[in-house]
Amino acid sequence: MAIAIGDQIPQVTLKTMGEKGPEDLDMGVLCSGKKVVLFAVPGAFTPTCSAAHLPGYVVNSDKIKAQGVDAIVCLSLNDAFVMNAWSQGQNAEGIIMAADGNGEFTKAMGLEMDVSGFGLGTRSSRYSLIAEDGRITVLNLEKGGAFEVSSAEAILAAL
Repeated sequence: MAIAIGDQIPQVTLKTMGEKGPEDLDMGVLCSGKKVVLFAVPGAFTPTCSAAHLPGYVVNSDKIKAQGVDAIVCLSLNDAFVMNAWSQGQNAEGIIMAADGNGEFTKAMGLEMDVSGFGLGTRSSRYSLIAEDGRITVLNLEKGGAFEVSSAEAILAAL
């Protein structure tokens, strides 16, 4: 069952790239007492994700943070090395690039999708959310392959 507004963010550890390699990112700790924007994409370096979704958050990160947001997280079912390379290629320094390599967070959210027919295995659905003190207050879930409601502009409007 998919997560809903009012639910708690899953207490799952993701990975980010640190100075010496992959590091743990405890979502419970990250979200505790903070306002966090998280957006999930089906895959790093994929067309819509690279051309529109992540770039929108890169361009608008200062505006989003000016609305009281403590952290912006981009999540994908890729590893920390891929997420780091994608971050560097997109100049996404102000965004936490979270690797959900085993899909644990995505499964806990109930937002996995099977795209094995395209040779992509299991991926995350495309969505964005706002969490306050770990509780989801806004959830923008895309339908199918659309990119309409999970953009940085939609998050700005919700803030």
